[in-house]
Amino acid sequence: MSKKILIADDEQNIVISIEFLLRREGFEVLVAGDGEEALAKVRAERPDLVLLDVMMPRMNGFDVCQALRADPDLSATRILMLTAKGRDTEVSKGLGLGADGYMTKPFSTKELLAEVRKLLGM
Repeated sequence: MSKKILIADDEQNIVISIEFLLRREGFEVLVAGDGEEALAKVRAERPDLVLLDVMMPRMNGFDVCQALRADPDLSATRILMLTAKGRDTEVSKGLGLGADGYMTKPFSTKELLAEVRKLLGM
């Protein structure tokens, strides 16, 4: 059974490229365009990993991360924050809220796949 990954990002060009990459590697991929949709899809689909952008409409990635960690049924969901906000304060905040990893855009596809595999225990 393939691992299920949710991409939560409002930048369509980034979503398309990451989705293509992950599908090519054999992952099942779900997509959410804003924070509220991401939270709803995690609740409904129970992905193994969420690739979570910080800057999204309707609910930012920090709030989504915090909501997932506060929900006992979802708190074990792996979270990799992907964001253009790479300052130390943002990284510390994301990790402090419970993200399992943090990557700054732009990133290489090789780095992303390595981090995804690491977080999924592959």
